[in-house]
Formats: sequence, structure tokens, C-alpha cells
Amino acid sequence: MPGIEITGRRRHVVTDTLGLVLSVLVTAANVHDTTGGRLLLDDPAAAHPSVAKGWADGGYRSSIFNHGAGLGIDVKVVQRSRTKGLEPLPKRWVIERTFGWLMQHRRLARDCEALPQRSRAMIHWAMANKMSRELTGESMPTWRIETDMGTRTV
Repeated sequence: MPGIEITGRRRHVVTDTLGLVLSVLVTAANVHDTTGGRLLLDDPAAAHPSVAKGWADGGYRSSIFNHGAGLGIDVKVVQRSRTKGLEPLPKRWVIERTFGWLMQHRRLARDCEALPQRSRAMIHWAMANKMSRELTGESMPTWRIETDMGTRTV
């Protein structure tokens, strides 16, 4: 509906099959998915020319598929099943898991950034943090210190 004012942010994210962020677009919450999706597709087409296929949620309309085809990216929609209850969808769970990783960072969960560019930077920072912890094998936050008398926080 035009004229509805929605406060907040909408995060559009492109990930690889492992769930690592390739591109991010942060818009106002009243920007429709189709508009954000078209703007977002331009970045991976230019920065990651090997991207040839993409999966999108049902909120994205046909114009994003046509825009992707023009960029050489075959975009398919992942349909929800008709059954009730939680059922993980094969391609869609990758992006949902990525959003779960991002929401572990307080600055993203609370959305305390004033500018969309800062929110975008925080998403990249959170993903870099996640990737560095995976590479080093660190499973617990570094602010916990193991001592002889138990665990304490700094």
C-alpha cells in the first residue's frame, strides 16, 4: 500500500552456498523487496562475475528475475511448502542461517546505527568476525578467560 510509513531497516543480502556474505544493501523498511533486489543484483554481477545462479524468496517479484537475466544471473524463486509448521527449505536455509549469525551481534540486533552505510559496515564486520572465528577454531568469545578457579569475564 502506498503511503504507509514503516520505520526501521530492511537488509538485502547475497551469500554464497556456505552462507558467507557477498553483497549487502540496507534500505528503509518501506522500500519494497523488488526494488532492493534489483539494486542488490548489480553488485555481485560486477564484483563476482562467476555468479551464474541465484535463489530468491517469494517476496521478490518477476522484475528481479528479468533484471538478473539481463545481468547473466539465473534467479529462481524458492517456494514455501503447503504444510503447516517449520520446514527448512533446501536453498533458503542458507540465508536464514546467515541472518542468524548476524543477529548474534548486538549492534545489528538492536539496529542502533543512524546511517544505512554504517549498518552495512556492521554487517561486513560481523561476517568478518564470524569468518575469523571459524578459521582460528575459536568457539567461545575471547572476553571469557579460563582460570584455575573457573571462568570469569573481563
